Amino acid sequence: MRDLPDLETILLVRDGRRLTITMNRPDALNAVGGPMHGEIIEALSFAASDPDSDVIVITGAGRAFSAGGDLGEMRQVMDNPDLFDREAVNAKRLIFTLLEIEKPVIARINGPAVGLGATIALFCDITFASDRAKIGDPHVAIGLVAGDGGAVIWPQLVGMHRAKEFLLTGEILTAQKAAEIGLVNHVLPEAELDAAVDALCDKLIAGATKAIRWTKVTMNLELKRIAHALLDPGIAYEALSVRSDDHRRLVEELTRKIGDKDKS
Repeated sequence: MRDLPDLETILLVRDGRRLTITMNRPDALNAVGGPMHGEIIEALSFAASDPDSDVIVITGAGRAFSAGGDLGEMRQVMDNPDLFDREAVNAKRLIFTLLEIEKPVIARINGPAVGLGATIALFCDITFASDRAKIGDPHVAIGLVAGDGGAVIWPQLVGMHRAKEFLLTGEILTAQKAAEIGLVNHVLPEAELDAAVDALCDKLIAGATKAIRWTKVTMNLELKRIAHALLDPGIAYEALSVRSDDHRRLVEELTRKIGDKDKS
């Protein structure tokens, strides 16, 4: 059996033929900052080729799935936009790493999944959300283009008109609302989340492994075609928006709000 990678911000645990990937920055609500952007790709790449697992579960430590981008790093990129080039490479690699995995990937959305966190969850194959979770892609709320995956996956799940409404406003949805519009598969009370995820994993592991994988591969061909068409221009537009006055103004407003909240 292969050794599991020892990563700083990602925890991997194997349970029989199931491999769980946990984003592990609970104090930062699992924001994708520091080494996490690279490490989540490394963990997914390992999972894709791991001969000792047939199902992958992605979740977050603590009370959040993932809060998305890290505000501290966002401010660094705002002051030095050339740093976004590295993030752009990782953004594209993350999406295609997820799309290339043949095994079923289950999202256990235990809390807020926002921005890039929502993108990671929604590119999974089947999604289970706690009833206290919230899901949204508020790139526009901080003056950024939703170019790192949101514009690819939201229209496929909820239709173009609904996707435009939510991506152009940056609205954060309750888990119940997300389920109503088809953004996630299942919403359950927090106490029932693990049992539901476990039951599906057991069913998939007991199933016809090759048939399950190749059915997913076939369905993902269209998603990959769309991703190839949209990710490069989307990330390019996002790189332009990183350099905009609106982005600077909105990030500074958000920083002040967080500071005021911490003081109160």
